Amino acid sequence: MKLRPSLALTLAAALAASTATAADLSDSLKKGTPDIKSAGPLAFGPDGILFVGDTQGAAVFAVDTGDRSGPKDKAPLKLENVAAKVAAKLGTDPQKVLINDLAVNPASGKVYLAVSRGKGPDATPVILRVGAEGVLEEVSLENVKFAKAEIPNAPAPGAAVRGTSPRAESITDLAYVDGRLFLAGLSNEEFSSRLISIPFPFAGPADASAIEIYHGAHGRFETKSPVRTFVAYKINNEPFLLAAYTCTPLVKVPVADLKPGAHVKGTTIAELGNRNRPLDMVVYQKDGKEFLLLANSSRGVMKIPTESAGGAAGITAPVQGTKGLGYETIASLKGVTELDQLDARHAVVLVRDDSGTLNLETIDLP
Repeated sequence: MKLRPSLALTLAAALAASTATAADLSDSLKKGTPDIKSAGPLAFGPDGILFVGDTQGAAVFAVDTGDRSGPKDKAPLKLENVAAKVAAKLGTDPQKVLINDLAVNPASGKVYLAVSRGKGPDATPVILRVGAEGVLEEVSLENVKFAKAEIPNAPAPGAAVRGTSPRAESITDLAYVDGRLFLAGLSNEEFSSRLISIPFPFAGPADASAIEIYHGAHGRFETKSPVRTFVAYKINNEPFLLAAYTCTPLVKVPVADLKPGAHVKGTTIAELGNRNRPLDMVVYQKDGKEFLLLANSSRGVMKIPTESAGGAAGITAPVQGTKGLGYETIASLKGVTELDQLDARHAVVLVRDDSGTLNLETIDLP
């Protein structure tokens, strides 16, 4: 399943959470073949429902995987040279395979991979599941139970900004929390960085409101940099989102403030170093304390104590280096590109070794 420079986020309607049971949620899906154009960020809801972010189609899909149970004790995984094994499964060359995300189904403990077969906007989307003993299984997207929610005001497919495609960042991360699917990404609006909240079962279009943060490393407010990764977190029993942005602000956003049409200012509670891109993160407990585990492109994996997140003063002035919540770099975790929590003591990671080979592993949460 999941905070940055001065930033503007946009958030879609924070509508009331559904009180339906998991069985009701899967019953809300209709059988057919979803028109998924790309497989990007993944997140799980209840009852084995997989959410798939489709950046090319500017939509998010809920797919019933039928994967609803598993062993109480989750088996550790070890799958070496994942790209080669994925390519062999799909009958193509490893250079034509891109693994976009991974997510662990909490109902079964199985790992799911979002894959592009080919390159660019014409790549074929594929969802793979890591089965028993590391065997890859393709998740059928034909004649399945699903639902679709379109994302409003997405960047145009052919748009380009400084040589990059904002359309490819229309969805950067997903998280299902208490009956709502939260989505981060870019819009085509002036305050282009946004968060969207969609009630599930999907019920109509999402509305948006802007969120602004201060980026200490850049010394200014920014509105066009997307949230790269985020998680749900409770402070004094109130729901928040902890979000990470490029270069690398960590921000807390109260969910209660995310209302249609509102302009919300997120609080930057840490600057974790510039020239860096956050990749993925999870929140977990160990020895009676809570931590954020954040994988980065240039600064390894950070273990950040969150006990002072609630009372942390907001950063509102330029920062040289780091400031705010402190962190420990986990020296044993190098090359991590994706991670998700497997159980209370373990996480699953995609890690690139010294030879450049991508492997799937189970690790102890530090």
